[in-house]
Amino acid sequence: MIEMRDITKRYGDLVAVDGLSLDIGPGEVFGFIGPNGAGKSTTMKILACLLRPDAGVATVGGFNVLTQGDEIRRILGYMPDFLGVYDDLTVDEYLQFFASAFSIPRKRRRLVIDSVLELTDLTHKKHTMVSGLSRGMQQRLGVARVLIHEPKVLLLDEPASGLDPRARIEMRSLLTELARMGKVLMVSSHILTELAEMCTSIGIIEQGRLVFAGTLAEALERTRTSEFIRVRLENAEMAQTVAEKLQALDPVGNVDIRNESLLVELTDLSVGHHFLIEQIIAGGGRIASFEPREVKLEDAFLKLTKGIVQ
Repeated sequence: MIEMRDITKRYGDLVAVDGLSLDIGPGEVFGFIGPNGAGKSTTMKILACLLRPDAGVATVGGFNVLTQGDEIRRILGYMPDFLGVYDDLTVDEYLQFFASAFSIPRKRRRLVIDSVLELTDLTHKKHTMVSGLSRGMQQRLGVARVLIHEPKVLLLDEPASGLDPRARIEMRSLLTELARMGKVLMVSSHILTELAEMCTSIGIIEQGRLVFAGTLAEALERTRTSEFIRVRLENAEMAQTVAEKLQALDPVGNVDIRNESLLVELTDLSVGHHFLIEQIIAGGGRIASFEPREVKLEDAFLKLTKGIVQ
């Protein structure tokens, strides 16, 4: 549904997107990750036909962003990171305006608007002034607006930006429902835990270059060079002695004592957990719990990027 080949965009001497190639297929929820200034918003604006690339080819649903913008706008919904709303309209008037802009026949508008209001849980706010909505509800209204013309592809730039925890959970549930409906989603966010829960694939961009694209499992496997295990001892007074013994072993990296537990880094994954258990017991420790720490998207992001911003 989305194909990009060697896309480049410059702003003067600044290369915002540098030779980016990317594929997003039908049914995918693609998490687009990167620091501020990495090129995420620029990439989305190119796909939304709001910016022209300086080089490369990009298509959405088979339509070229340079020559077939009208066709793309019919199948694509774009929600920018800073959503502008018309404060002097009610929620219903706001959606009526955009339904008209998308040439939805007057006889169908009521049905379409009621449908997106129900999907975004805004039916009870139909007659509320947009200015009276909370930040979270305004974000949901933004999603309702991009769904008005029933697009196949959604580009959502930081949809959870500035939301409180409850509003973020509600937004995540909404995006998950849209994916279940068969929409192709490209979602950028700084909240990596939420992307990890709902995305089928991810892309990591830094300084305009795509440093990784693939499934979350592939990202974790690529960056998994060590494993962290939390060990709680029944005889906590032995923690320091056991830590020193483990620290001297070749397959072990750092050993930290945190809240009377040991956080052990196993740098040689071939030795297995039994090796650590045997060494802890030999060092006088009685194990109360032994918990491998799950590798997370944050770990992959930190290892695949260098922390450089433009």
